[in-house]
Amino acid sequence: DYLGEESLNHFEGVQAILKDAGIPYKINPRLVRGLDYYNLTVFEWVTDQLGAQGTVCAGGRYDGLVGQLGGKPAPACGFAMGVERLLALWQDQGYEHSKPVPDVYVVHQGEAAARHAFRTAELLRDAGFAVHLHCGGGSFKSQMKKADASGAALAAVIGDDEAAANEISLKPLRLDEAARGNPENAQRRVALDQAAEAAAEWILGSEE
Repeated sequence: DYLGEESLNHFEGVQAILKDAGIPYKINPRLVRGLDYYNLTVFEWVTDQLGAQGTVCAGGRYDGLVGQLGGKPAPACGFAMGVERLLALWQDQGYEHSKPVPDVYVVHQGEAAARHAFRTAELLRDAGFAVHLHCGGGSFKSQMKKADASGAALAAVIGDDEAAANEISLKPLRLDEAARGNPENAQRRVALDQAAEAAAEWILGSEE
């Protein structure tokens, strides 16, 4: 009874879309947001599995906000999610977090090496590899322990010598005893522009 024609048409359109999408909803005439720039529709996503703190996500439309900030009027909609509640709900459903395993772990030491390591990581990512770039300090020995613990197939080892020569050293991390004794599987130094090809050759070879 209190909605104008434009607001009513919009609200009925939203309900029709929700029904078509098979999304269950309840109309709550007392639902409000704490900021006055919202218009037309506000919403909350709720669950009955978190007790009294059941709101997981809340938001709405704020078509006039851009204009209030000095820009051209633009349609807008947004929301905020409670990360802690989302994680609690996720855990309540029995999901487990599996840490992604990188293909290559990049270790480095020295200022020039750190910059070269960043370029190396980006080059390998662009080639489709999952890459973990070591952040922070530490000796090569401690970094290699982390590289091994990460499950990566290869370590890209970069010191100032490699950086100066625009190269990297690739070291396999997942070899059995017999493979470790093969000279072809020793740490190999390659030009940066050949790093992706060399990494692919090594990783694919280890999977055969």
